Amino acid sequence: MWTWNEKRQQFFLHQFQVKQPDLNFTNPMVREHMLDVLKFWLDRGVDGFRIDAVPHIYEHRNADGSYPDEPVSGWSSDPNAYDYHDHIYTKDQPATVDLMYEWREFLDNYRAQNGGDSRVLLAEAYSSVETLSAYFGNSTHQGTQLPMNFQLMYLSGYSTAKDVVGSIDYWINTMWKEHQTANWVVGNHDTNRVADRMGAHKVDLLNVIVNALPGASVTYYGEEIGMSNVDVECTGDSCEDRDGERTPMQWTAGKNADFSVGESTWLPLSPEYQRYNVQTERGVSRSSLNIFKGLQALKSSSAFLAFKDDGGFSYEAVTEQVLQIIRTNKISEEYRILVNMGNGMEILDGLATKTYEYVLATAYSTHYPGQKVDLSQRIILMPYEAVVLRWLA
Repeated sequence: MWTWNEKRQQFFLHQFQVKQPDLNFTNPMVREHMLDVLKFWLDRGVDGFRIDAVPHIYEHRNADGSYPDEPVSGWSSDPNAYDYHDHIYTKDQPATVDLMYEWREFLDNYRAQNGGDSRVLLAEAYSSVETLSAYFGNSTHQGTQLPMNFQLMYLSGYSTAKDVVGSIDYWINTMWKEHQTANWVVGNHDTNRVADRMGAHKVDLLNVIVNALPGASVTYYGEEIGMSNVDVECTGDSCEDRDGERTPMQWTAGKNADFSVGESTWLPLSPEYQRYNVQTERGVSRSSLNIFKGLQALKSSSAFLAFKDDGGFSYEAVTEQVLQIIRTNKISEEYRILVNMGNGMEILDGLATKTYEYVLATAYSTHYPGQKVDLSQRIILMPYEAVVLRWLA
């Protein structure tokens, strides 16, 4: 959208709010200044950057410098709505991909000069498969290590194990290039929390899934303790419909959840913060936090570091509601992760010929770590139960 600025006697472009003017990245001085911004934070020790709204960085211009009109999309009847136009000239321009290559080169050069680990670029882009694939890089340029994969965010409370497999297939079969790192996102600042989209009983299930899959699990703060949306009262334009998932992190059961020492917080606390907080959940063996911590510990095992091309990873819906993920180093260690997405008990027969032991079980499970289970026999999964089983040679 274009808005008139009285002081400059010019219109300015803002694809989001009027207080968020778009920068003109066709200006080399702007691009140079943004490199200075990256260096400012790199010098202070940051390990990488999450680049927000990447598809909107560049706009197409005609040869005479004018901006072409975008066609009407037919998706909305409101001329002021964003979806009224098909944004073929103001989104996903080739120059945006080139800019990501430029920034990756800058980060790699910084590492070469200063040492340390690779600095990471995460690109937030709700874009087509072709565009997301380009962000990874090509034969001549390295791109963003993690163009963010939002497929699991489209799941709902009605989604089955087969739906989950479909979401995994989308990335594994079309996006996962050789030697590239997969990533899995289940929440962010623009989307209702998992507890609200899918139900509180499925928070741990999603955490199990994203941490069992190969690559990077991208966790929005609070999902590791099962935070839910908060009803935020709106007065005029003082709040947005996305504020419910942006409320303070819940650290303790104390005042302001120990997020702030002020009299109050800008956005309200959840009325359930005294139950769902880091301090309280540390003392509950099967809390969302402790399940999450257990999953993080498993990710460092050799079996979880094996790649699909090594035969170390497979997944399937063994029933309509039960997802199975297998991680193995093919020599001495194998994990089977079973997730019941449904609200009924699931009976599973003959999953394997070996005896495993439980190493992790969610709150709905009747099993405990250390228990043995013969997978050649029948096993039962309770509603919304997830377990991690391990076999050692």
